[in-house]
Amino acid sequence: VIFLLPSCESDPDSPGKEFMPDMYRSPAIEAYVDYGEIRGRENKELKSKLSARQTPKYTIPFVGTDEVLVKMMMPNRYKAGMAWRESHGLYGWDLSEESEYEMTRNNTVNPYTMTTENADRILSEGKTLYTSMCMHCHGEKGDGNGPMIQSGAYGDLGVVPAYKSLDTLSEGKIFHSIYYGKGYMGAHGSLLNKKEIWTLVHYVRQFQFDDYGKEEEVVEEDSEELGEATESLETEEGDTK
Repeated sequence: VIFLLPSCESDPDSPGKEFMPDMYRSPAIEAYVDYGEIRGRENKELKSKLSARQTPKYTIPFVGTDEVLVKMMMPNRYKAGMAWRESHGLYGWDLSEESEYEMTRNNTVNPYTMTTENADRILSEGKTLYTSMCMHCHGEKGDGNGPMIQSGAYGDLGVVPAYKSLDTLSEGKIFHSIYYGKGYMGAHGSLLNKKEIWTLVHYVRQFQFDDYGKEEEVVEEDSEELGEATESLETEEGDTK
């Protein structure tokens, strides 16, 4: 009792006397620790505030020097509306006055190009992401009949359309919906980086189109682009001559 009583304090915010304080509190600055009081020294300005701070506006993570990947990680051109702040909890996000969802229809294409060499890898990565982030609602086959819907957990609100019925939905709209959220689906922009979301877009397109990602389709698409590039080059050379 003699040893225990001195360690007691009436202040509810005080930990009392500590035998080895460094075992309780790391000497290093931690991101999610309240540093309002440290070893008896109180700082009211920091009290009840985490040490983590919001990054400056338009900050992007360092992803290397690959030009395509860097461009992919840049801030979104088209943003959700201010209404998303309340409806989807996008507090502190960079939003526009009105939703720019419709602008993505013809102005946003998947920058993560699928080729014959990387198609299997992209779709495999997409399946992993889809299984962990989407399948519980959208279903294994994208039919909108996932375990959460079958359980009735969402009641009458639990209606998820099948991707097959959304074959007119563009890549830009799919990305926008995943990133900012849409309807009763929450925003995934804080859970997935942009490359992962574009990977998911590729995977979801399989549910819209049966032949999506097949070698024949990718080869045909690449050949068309190659033909246009070759034709353009030949025209330029002809003009030069």
